[in-house]
Amino acid sequence: MAARIGAPPDQPIHPYVSAFAEILARDSNALAVLFYGSNLRTGSLEGVLDFYVLLPGGVESGIWPRVSYRELTHDGVDLRAKIATMTIGTFAAAARGETIDTTIWARFVQPSALVWQRDPQSGAEVRRALSAAARTAARLAVALGPEQGSEEDYWRALFQATYRAELRVEKPGREDSILSANRAHFRGLLPSALRDAGIGFSQEGDIIAPRMNAAEKGRIRRWWRKRRRLGKPLNIVRLIRATTTFEGAARYAAWKIERHTGIAIEVTPWRENHPVLAAPGVAWTLWRARRKAGRA
Repeated sequence: MAARIGAPPDQPIHPYVSAFAEILARDSNALAVLFYGSNLRTGSLEGVLDFYVLLPGGVESGIWPRVSYRELTHDGVDLRAKIATMTIGTFAAAARGETIDTTIWARFVQPSALVWQRDPQSGAEVRRALSAAARTAARLAVALGPEQGSEEDYWRALFQATYRAELRVEKPGREDSILSANRAHFRGLLPSALRDAGIGFSQEGDIIAPRMNAAEKGRIRRWWRKRRRLGKPLNIVRLIRATTTFEGAARYAAWKIERHTGIAIEVTPWRENHPVLAAPGVAWTLWRARRKAGRA
């Protein structure tokens, strides 16, 4: 497992991404920065880059992570990033399944890249947390999946369950697109995670039969039911909190609007400081611009 987690991604990290990560790390005194999402897979700089910035510290109380948006021009190339920030203690606890959160271990069983680390010890701590995320996800995949099946059967059962538990709109079959886009990452991951978690299994060809007794399955399913019930309420609380703590929310929204509609929205200082109060005015501006374009 350690070898898998520590392996470099198939798609080389663009040096501009690494430079952006280093700026984020230096500005926040971070221990490490993780890069994830579709841009990791494609290598593209278009759209929004996704980073997790991990700070020194133990497990945080309250709602986390803190989310921000930042733009940077590097060698004439405009870059945009959405940044989630939390302590390494919180990240590790969530990866181990010790919090009610489902997003960390479900997200980081998928591909990610450690694009910046303060020192080798910090990098090793992050990799241990990523390994824990894979173990947590594998346990639930086995508890929810079939008695025997392919690796994809188990991961599919996992992602279907986590999508239903979260407040997000996903097209049917989203789990299949994740698996098909990241086949190399998921190939062999389940057996590796099961061995790391001490869960026995047999395998013939592509078919895996985990040896998890009924009592253990019951315990994990009870653990999951609690998190499934709290998943959507937790997402709602995070969204409410983000309306006041999402740094750069107005610029992020303006960029999204222009990208999807072609209509540029001016980000005034007042809109920057009061994105929620500014929303009705922005909607009115957008409606008038679209109406005018329709008449042209």
